[in-house]
Order: sequence, then C-alpha cells, then structure tokens
Amino acid sequence: SITEDIYAQLQQIPADATHLLLSVGGNNALSCLAILETPVDSTAEALLLLSEMARDFELAYRTMLQACLAVGLELVVCTVYNGNFPDSNYQQRAAVALTVFNDVILRIATEYRLTVIELRLICTAPDDYANPIEPSATGGAKIAQAIVKAVTEPAHAARGATVVF
Repeated sequence: SITEDIYAQLQQIPADATHLLLSVGGNNALSCLAILETPVDSTAEALLLLSEMARDFELAYRTMLQACLAVGLELVVCTVYNGNFPDSNYQQRAAVALTVFNDVILRIATEYRLTVIELRLICTAPDDYANPIEPSATGGAKIAQAIVKAVTEPAHAARGATVVF
C-alpha cells in the first residue's frame, strides 16, 4: 500500500481492535525509484530532488497519520527497511534515498510520541529478504517478534532510544 491506500483500510478495522500498526512508505519510495538513475548536473540539484520527494511524502504521510490517530487506537508505526538489492552500488543509493522517507516517519512519530518499529535494524541480513524488496519468512518472523514486543511490553520496558524535545 501507499499512504493514499490507508484511508480505505481504516474503514475495515475490526470492532475489537486494540492497536493500529502502520507500515507504509516503502511503496511510496518504490514509486520514486527513478530518482536513483536521474542524471543531475550538481550535488545541489540531487539534494533538491530528494528535498522535493521528502516534502511530498511528508504531506501525504502526515495527513494519513492524522486519520489513523483519529481512530482512537494505540498506534505503532514502522520505518522502511533498506531492501537487499544485488548491485551493491544501487543498494547504497537506495539506502540513502530511503533515509528521506524514514526521516519523515521518525520525525512525525516523535512529534506524536508514537512507538516506532525500526525495520532497518530488524531486517539486516540478506536472508531476511525473499527478493530485493520483500521480507523472507526469516525477516517476516523478525518483524512479527518486533510487533508483538511493541504491543505487549510497556513503553518503559521496550528496548530502544528515548527522544527528548
């Protein structure tokens, strides 16, 4: 799904749901993959392209997140994992471009004091991926463990960073 698809999913939440888990942004990033091959004349031009991509995603993500919060359930959000592209040069460029999306997710989640599952720290090995962009059974099991931890452990017991602002 992309951010725009979440609105329809919010209409299908079961009445007995206790949490919402939001994992969105990866497919938004996939729709921008062409940026990795876009010729530019300067680093400044490349950074401006990334800035425009970030601005557009932030607007869509922030609006969608507010709709999720309006449901009134505890909300947990996920970052976007880096994937496992066979070309190491492409992998490096993709990981850098994904930081734009993950920065948006982390900043907004911090602003709303949400629990974040940092998928870049969970899917870290090649066998965590079934293909360049999807988790394998191994990666899926790691993600499932993180979800259980996020929704069952008290926030103070969860391992991770505390952000003060």
